[in-house]
Amino acid sequence: MLGIPVRGMIVMGVLAAAGVMYVANNLKTAEPAAAAECKVTVIADILNVRSGPADTQPIVSTMPRDAVTRAERTVENGYRMLDVGKWVHEEFVTPTSDSDCG
Repeated sequence: MLGIPVRGMIVMGVLAAAGVMYVANNLKTAEPAAAAECKVTVIADILNVRSGPADTQPIVSTMPRDAVTRAERTVENGYRMLDVGKWVHEEFVTPTSDSDCG
């Protein structure tokens, strides 16, 4: 057929199909972004990070004003959980504009 061996036609067909699949995959729209995580900015001069959600809990560290950190959506007793064993008073942090703190 047109002087091209059958084997050559098969190889060309496979390459053409692979090319079409590649182009089609690159034209896909991006996957929807995952839900924005919760990030907060410290608005106190120095923020005490406590081991539990109460002012009677020991201070485990401090954070300076304008520090930005990841936080959980969990709020208990007026304290927002940053991580296991790390809580800050909700009054002294504010969610960043691009976060979803629920």
